[in-house]
Amino acid sequence: MPSEREPRRVVVDPAGPVLVDGPVEIALPDGTVARSDRFVVAICTCRRSKRFPFCDTSHRERVRDS
Repeated sequence: MPSEREPRRVVVDPAGPVLVDGPVEIALPDGTVARSDRFVVAICTCRRSKRFPFCDTSHRERVRDS
């Protein structure tokens, strides 16, 4: 885990979530705070996630079986 002086690593994927080295606390617009102790946390940017602000892969295109 990075120390207080080391920057957090953030990976931005235009086709997916923002990946942040955890643990993280996310301050939401309604004043609540979402927390995750995971090693890497996927933050939803498409707002389709049922687990918002965390990504649940809802951004992926659905492929139907023929």
